[in-house]
Amino acid sequence: MEIVLIKAAQLILSLSLLVIIHEFGHFIFARIFKTRVEKFYLFFDPWFSLFKVKKGETEYGIGWLPLGGYVKISGMIDESMDKEAMKLPPQPYEFRSKKTWQRLLIMIGGVVMNFILAFIIYIGILYAWGEQYLPTSNVKYGIEVDSVGRQIGLQNGDRILSVDHEIVENFNKIIPTVVLDKAQTIQIERDGQKMDIKISDDDIALLIKSKDVISFRKLFDFKVAKFAKESVAKEAGLQKEDQITGIDSVKFNYHDQFQNYLSTHKGKNIVVQLTREGKPMDIPMKLDESGLLGIHAEASFINDFEFKTIRYGFLESVPAGINRGISTVRDYLKQFRLIFSSKTKGYESLGGFIAIGNIFPGAWNWFSFWNMTAFLSIILGVMNLLPIPALDGGHVIFLLFEMITGRKPGDKFLEYAQIAGMVLLLSLVLFANGNDIFKLFK
Repeated sequence: MEIVLIKAAQLILSLSLLVIIHEFGHFIFARIFKTRVEKFYLFFDPWFSLFKVKKGETEYGIGWLPLGGYVKISGMIDESMDKEAMKLPPQPYEFRSKKTWQRLLIMIGGVVMNFILAFIIYIGILYAWGEQYLPTSNVKYGIEVDSVGRQIGLQNGDRILSVDHEIVENFNKIIPTVVLDKAQTIQIERDGQKMDIKISDDDIALLIKSKDVISFRKLFDFKVAKFAKESVAKEAGLQKEDQITGIDSVKFNYHDQFQNYLSTHKGKNIVVQLTREGKPMDIPMKLDESGLLGIHAEASFINDFEFKTIRYGFLESVPAGINRGISTVRDYLKQFRLIFSSKTKGYESLGGFIAIGNIFPGAWNWFSFWNMTAFLSIILGVMNLLPIPALDGGHVIFLLFEMITGRKPGDKFLEYAQIAGMVLLLSLVLFANGNDIFKLFK
């Protein structure tokens, strides 16, 4: 329960910050062009608000429905659907009375602020923490793969050389590179032989839905650090600091060999060899149907690998942070291509608030929080640029049409378009959150 609350707190704080920054973008451009802003709200407030205060022409408040936020700009057809105000003669302070290019800047102000915020956060992250990653060339024992990895043709112990004959420097970016660039081959070395693993659209679809397809292979070094809530090993008599040396007199070179042995002996009796305070011991036990001992090992294997760390001075962090922001935007646009592909079926992986909340760690970590906030800021910016009425992108399309043709869409058309856009967005929200609920019971 505590983990859920921490994840929820991070999600709410992150989204609140992003919504305020986004709406402030609209607000500031509206004020620059002397356009009246009637409301500035965090979250929506149908029927009532949790808090509100009026300063000058604007009412600032917090709604009770945490699905975003809004600014209500005078003389604009928006989610408030204030038709009565639109029937009155245009006033100089209203949105509809401003020049087209001014209205365009007001509409894209939110997106601009989201991208600026993401770039600033990335600059701050690189300046404060730098960048650390495991070079692919330093994965010296090869890889461990899950069932999806085996299904696409990889095996434990394979060494990945390149993707489509292009070297991927960061080991953690191998699978994202395969998916986002729709790679056709992965070059590997297996038992001293170099070979190509062909990647199909079906393989891409599997990778999109999977996590932890590959990881770096670890030497077998298992010292008990703690026990799970339900642990057959603890019931059998294992203790913290016990050093497991084998099972049924079988010795293991790598951790995946140990895991595979357990998985092939589900529900069977085994004998665990270990040393306790320097003394060898044999402890018999029976595995349950999960095939798990219910213990966690110390992460001493990290010392076996040489990670690369890049430190940035302030002036160096600025272009590096901007470059990271641009590459993140580019990668997210590639993900969009996959979502609408009938071959990869990326739409099946769409998630709602549960999926977004789960990407935050279960313990509060500022590095992870700011990384995810920057990424969500880019998502919010890109999503709002979609040419859907009720989103900023929909308004932008109509304004560009007006600038090109010199003809302004009628208010009645804009009303109907706004309603259609809101229905479409609500359907997408229901679909994404429905996916989350389906996965919970799957």
